[in-house]
Amino acid sequence: MTVQEIVDEDEFTRLTDPYRRELLAFCYSMLGSVEDAEDLVQETYLRAWRSFGGFEGRSSLRSWLYRIAANRCLTALERRPRRPMPSGLAGPAEDPDVPLLGAEPGTTWLQPFPADPAVIVEGRDSVRLALVAAMQHLSARQRAVLILREVLAWRAAEAAEVLGMTPTAVNSALQHARARLARAGHVEEELTEPAEPDRRALLGRYVTAFENADVAGLVALLHEDAVMEMPPFLTWFEGRAAVIGFLERRCLGSAGDFRLVPITANGQPAAAAYTRGPDGVHRAHGIQVLSVHGAAITRIDTFLDPGLFAAFGLPLTITR
Repeated sequence: MTVQEIVDEDEFTRLTDPYRRELLAFCYSMLGSVEDAEDLVQETYLRAWRSFGGFEGRSSLRSWLYRIAANRCLTALERRPRRPMPSGLAGPAEDPDVPLLGAEPGTTWLQPFPADPAVIVEGRDSVRLALVAAMQHLSARQRAVLILREVLAWRAAEAAEVLGMTPTAVNSALQHARARLARAGHVEEELTEPAEPDRRALLGRYVTAFENADVAGLVALLHEDAVMEMPPFLTWFEGRAAVIGFLERRCLGSAGDFRLVPITANGQPAAAAYTRGPDGVHRAHGIQVLSVHGAAITRIDTFLDPGLFAAFGLPLTITR
């Protein structure tokens, strides 16, 4: 590499790195996968670097990067199935003691995202789990339009430039996206959460109750219409009684069987759950993402995949 190439690369890095995190959030919102989003951002920056010498500044650098990322996401989604949650595939189980069902082989599930709203200022709402799950019902282009127009608050002309559409087509796609989200049952109020100190306190109470197998403590925290999903299991539960019944009889065990590490996922309160083995070592079990409305937990989405822990910078085992 020549001196000039090193200088150009340093300049490219200085100018483009501030957008990396928000582009990662954008790609995750489009794809529903942490790994896929990271790969697409890498591709975006590689393509941008190769074309950097020809960037003439007719649009902003940010818009230029979004155009590359959006095109990569649209291409990727042409050959990838949507990533559902269990509630998008089947109705809730009525009996907490029902055998847990697995999905069809090859099902690719939605993944949680290790994002804190304090880090992602632009597009922070685009990574909320309820919205990303609802967007799995949209076409790839509708997803892109919804994020750019509704979340990032771009003008129709700006979104049209990025997506290679006309402003009229962008507005039409936005209307169709809103209608499909409404049919899918997504409402904005589901994303409403308490202030940060109250949110931390609620998460602390949840962690304590779960670790102590404190059923009464969990009952006090859950909304009466609470939902619990556990991909890769197709079985899910709706209603506080059903959720508590499953937790009490089939999950919690005894005090100390679980250890929970408070984290943030999708900009929401979350916890990494570890289960204790016969040797006393707690091993990675799943990432629990909580949705909160007011002072109550409305959803517990538990992703039973220890492979996700690395994305959150978490070890696979912990000992006291």
